[in-house]
Amino acid sequence: MVYLRSEEHLERWLDDNDWEPGATLSASKMNELSREWWGTRLDSDWRPRPPDESQAILERIGLTGEFWQLV
Repeated sequence: MVYLRSEEHLERWLDDNDWEPGATLSASKMNELSREWWGTRLDSDWRPRPPDESQAILERIGLTGEFWQLV
């Protein structure tokens, strides 16, 4: 995972490293994902969720496509 400040910075970083782009997220989308994914982690009755529930989280916040397929 690489954190970059802008789309332009991403393009330069990809070019400099001769890499192809993968999935990208804005800081706000990363925040949304983090809250959804880990929001109940400190609850006393927390248990790992099944893969289909994790997939539902990704889909609910709009992270779809091959890269985001867990199941």
